[in-house]
Amino acid sequence: MKRSLILQSLFFLIMASIPLSAMAQKEVRKNIRKGNKQYEQQKYSEAADLYGKAVEKNPESKEAAFNLGNTFYRQKEWDKAAEQYQHFVSIEQENPQEAAAGWHNIGNTLLQKKELQQSMEAYKMALRLNPQDEETRYNLAVVQKMIQDQQDDQQNQGEDQQEQQQEQQQEQQQQQPQNQKDKRAEQPDQPEQMSRDNARQLLQAIEQDEQQTQEKVQQIKAQEREQKADDNRRNNRNW
Repeated sequence: MKRSLILQSLFFLIMASIPLSAMAQKEVRKNIRKGNKQYEQQKYSEAADLYGKAVEKNPESKEAAFNLGNTFYRQKEWDKAAEQYQHFVSIEQENPQEAAAGWHNIGNTLLQKKELQQSMEAYKMALRLNPQDEETRYNLAVVQKMIQDQQDDQQNQGEDQQEQQQEQQQEQQQQQPQNQKDKRAEQPDQPEQMSRDNARQLLQAIEQDEQQTQEKVQQIKAQEREQKADDNRRNNRNW
């Protein structure tokens, strides 16, 4: 008796959950349809609200996630768009072409963010899932060309900087001797160094001048003494 009551209770619980699940799915589909109408009218903010409600009600809804990503992309909300596309490819495990479309849109979103390397990898992932997608192949070629041009620009900038540095070094080397000449010209002239012979000759000349001077002094003193002697003799005669 007790066992039959338990089974009966489980049966009622299961039967009660079926209508609720059906009602939830119905509400999800209703929000997606409303969102699609708003999206077609380019009312992207209203469409995002409706798709968001659908995703909140059923996170496994592939259509709601993909469409919400498209809506964010139209609003140029790149991070939110990439997040929804990533969510879509994580739950789309049955249809490779649909998953490839999600990776294609991820590549577009990353390209808008100027994340070229990540964008290239997303396009490659899309082509692995759908090798026949020519639009993805074209986008991949475009982003690869952009990456190559970016690398070439960086290389050219590096070469230009190196050439500028070399030119500056050459200019500095050319200016250095001239600057040194200018500095030497500003300095006062220094006396030339005297050779030993010149010094000896100069010393001899000085000694000779001194000897001549002494002789003249002696002559003057001798004349003075003679003059005094004459004066004394005169004086004596007067006495």
